[in-house]
Amino acid sequence: MTMNPAEIYARNFLMHRGALMDLYAQLPEDQGTFSAWEGGMTFIGLADHLSGSCQRLLSMVAGETPGAVAGSATLQEARGRLETTGEQVASAIRAMSPDDLGRRVVAFGGREMPAAALLDAMVSHEAHHKGQVWMMARMIGIKPPMYVKMG
Repeated sequence: MTMNPAEIYARNFLMHRGALMDLYAQLPEDQGTFSAWEGGMTFIGLADHLSGSCQRLLSMVAGETPGAVAGSATLQEARGRLETTGEQVASAIRAMSPDDLGRRVVAFGGREMPAAALLDAMVSHEAHHKGQVWMMARMIGIKPPMYVKMG
C-alpha cells in the first residue's frame, strides 16, 4: 500500500517534534531561561521560535500573511505551545492533497516555492534547532532521548 505523500511529511515532522517534546518534558522549570551563549536563544525562546515558525508556515501555505507570535512567560507555557502547534501542523499537513503539495506559495522574503519545499524547509529548521536544544540539555546535565521518536 502506498502512503499518501502528505502523511509522509506529517510523520517526518512528528518524528522530530515528538523527540523534542520528550526532551522538553525533562527540562526543569528553573532552566527555561538557560542559554548556551550570551545573546543566544533560551529553552523558552527556542520553543517559541519553533512554535512561531509552525504558525507562520501554516499561514504561508494558506496564502495568508504571517502575523506576530507572542512569547511564553514560562517553560510550561512554551511546552504547551510546542504541543499545540505540533498537532496543528501535523493535522494541516495530513489534509494536504498532492495538488496542494505542488501548489506554489509565497514564502521567505516573497520567494515562491512549492508547498512541499516549504514543508521540507520546516522539517530541516525543526531538526536544526532541536540539535541546539540537545546540546543545551547536555550542558545542564540532562541526557536527551533518541534524536527522533519512532512510531
